[in-house]
Amino acid sequence: MSALKKEAFFDRLPDEVEIKNAEQLRTIVASQIKEGEPTTLSLALESGEMQTVTLAPALTASLLEVLRLVSSGRGFRMIPVEAELTTQQAADLLNVSRPFLVNLLENGDVPFTKTGRHRRVRADDLFAYKEKRDATRSDALGDLAKADAEDDLV
Repeated sequence: MSALKKEAFFDRLPDEVEIKNAEQLRTIVASQIKEGEPTTLSLALESGEMQTVTLAPALTASLLEVLRLVSSGRGFRMIPVEAELTTQQAADLLNVSRPFLVNLLENGDVPFTKTGRHRRVRADDLFAYKEKRDATRSDALGDLAKADAEDDLV
């Protein structure tokens, strides 16, 4: 089965050919990057014609991230920032149980809306919560490390 006929990577892992293709393309794109500048690539079309493509730095970084995931054999999902997620999808993104996420929603930690009797979470609200949670965890870890270092000095 050709790679063009396969489904996207959100329900499966890349095969060996896709992993090698992604690593090859990642290496090529990475070799053309100049920090903070657009990345210019020349592509050979089937007709033999050359086509130049210029990628903005943010697009280059995003492409490299996707290629890094595929070349490491991992699947991924792309979620638009404005997407509305089910509680199960949101829980999966935070790597928590659905009941734990529902508790976060009901406590007001993460905004949500109701569609009928179903809760929906905007992806941007979930990403904001995750960023805040990760920063809090990082600060707590730093405090623990600092306290541990001070205990060793006594």
